[in-house]
Order: sequence, then C-alpha cells, then structure tokens
Amino acid sequence: MQVGVNILNFGPGVGTDALGRWARLAEDLGYHSIMISDHVAMTPDVRQRYPEPFYDPFATLAWLAGQTRRVQLGTTVCVLPYRHPILTARLAANIDSLSGGRFIFGVGVGNPNSRLEAEAMGVPFHRRGAMADEYLAAIKALWTQDPASFQGTFVSFSDVSRIRSASGPGRPHPPIWVGGASDAAVRRAVRFGDAWHPNRFTVSWLREDGIPRLTRVAADAARPVPALCPRLRFRITDSPVTDPQRQAGTGTLEQLHEDFTQLESLGVRHVTLDWYADDLDLTRRHEWGWRMFATMAEKVFDLSKETVR
Repeated sequence: MQVGVNILNFGPGVGTDALGRWARLAEDLGYHSIMISDHVAMTPDVRQRYPEPFYDPFATLAWLAGQTRRVQLGTTVCVLPYRHPILTARLAANIDSLSGGRFIFGVGVGNPNSRLEAEAMGVPFHRRGAMADEYLAAIKALWTQDPASFQGTFVSFSDVSRIRSASGPGRPHPPIWVGGASDAAVRRAVRFGDAWHPNRFTVSWLREDGIPRLTRVAADAARPVPALCPRLRFRITDSPVTDPQRQAGTGTLEQLHEDFTQLESLGVRHVTLDWYADDLDLTRRHEWGWRMFATMAEKVFDLSKETVR
C-alpha cells in the first residue's frame, strides 16, 4: 500500500518555502505522493475554510515537479466544472510530461458548500455532476483520439490534435482518481476512473458500504472495479479516540496501525493523509505536521516495502 501526503496550498502561512519543504520532506521520508487541493474563486464560502493566498494546483504542481525527482504529484481534487476540458486535459498532460510521468489526476465536482464559488465561475450548481461526467469523457477523448472530436450538452469540439503526456505503453494517460462518496460519484469512478478516491470515513463504512457499493456498480456496468485510493483525515493523538464514529487515520499510533492494517487487508492501494483539521492556525504550524509525518514513517509504515509495519 502506497502512502501520500496532502500538502496545504492555502492560508497565510503558506508560500514557496513551505510548499517546497513539504515536497522535499515527503520525498526524503519515502512517501509515495504529494497531493494538493483546488479552488479558483475566493468567494466568502471558500475563504471561510480556505483563506488566501490559494495556490493553483496545476501551477503549483508544475513548480513542485522541478523540486522533486521521485514522488508522485496529484490533485485532490481538481474541480472539473471550473475549467474547459481542453485546457484541463492539456494542463494535466503537461505536468505529467514535465514530471516524467508522475502526475495523478484526482477529480471531483466541487464542495457542496461552495455554491457562491460555482456561481462566480458561471457553473450551474445543480448540474455540476453532469458537467463533470461530460468533461471527463471529453478529456479522455483528447488523451486517446487523434484527432479528437466530442459533441455534448456542455462542450463540443472537433478535429483537435491528441494531447499527449509522458505516459507510456499500458498507460495512455495519467491515472484518474475520482473523488466523492455519493452514488453518482461511485458511478463516475466506475465509468471513468482508474481509482476511487473517497474522503474521510470509518473503516466499517468502507467495508460494509463503500466497497460493496463500488463492486455492485462495477458489476452492473460490466466494468472492472477501480482501485481503492482514499484520502483520510490524519491526526496522531496521545489518548485513544473512543468515539464509535472515529474516522480512519485519527487516533493513537496503535489505533492508526490497526486502521491501516485493516485498510491494507481490504485491498486499499494508496492512502493520502490529510492533516488539515479546519484549523486556520495550522497553515502556520508546518513543523507540527512534519513531526507527525516523520513519526508515521518511523512507527507505522515501512514505506520502502509499501506495507504497514
């Protein structure tokens, strides 16, 4: 099981120094990926949780590609309806090429609490899912057809040259991780994704609801089951978390070890650890986060062997 680090790309304590140090630390510790989030319009609903400055994921990951050599780079997640699919396809393919094939294209429809942002971007809030499905189909056409043409409700184009990346044989484009846990998101993951990328859950939910639903949808569609590559809230505590709804990735080292052992047994291929807990002060407390990730690398994961100790 591979393990990734969610890097904060927003907030008053974030800049080039912090972003670069996070990326280099993750690579030096042996983590397998660094992932960052996406917002475009800093409307009041966005600023409340993700204060400025907010660094664009594609520009930031292109820069971080030059700061690293091995670690994978990805979006968790790119909000598909906010950019034209031709632009998104080119940005993602370019970063894949600039990084030597290390890009992970994590995608979603946007935060359900970011209605004002969607409106500012001219995106019909209740059509985000339909737009995301269509945009993904268009992006895959641009990555696999030469020339590419597409006719849809939200976007149409014809005779566009194929947008190529560094992906080689057996990997025609960057891997697509589809975020979200709704039924529509699960269908989107099965239809378009190489992996399903749900966020913040209990181990029991994944075992009893998430995986059975994913498997059922894949069977109904006669398609392969996408890989499991979730994002987890990450917090090491001194005392055990006794809440029966404790999220995976939160608790003492013993609890976290048990979480990841169970996730590994469920077939999870890659986990992204998100240390942000909606505390704006954390954007200035990078050292605290670095210590947690160093502890995880030392005490819980054998990152060189891609397994739990």
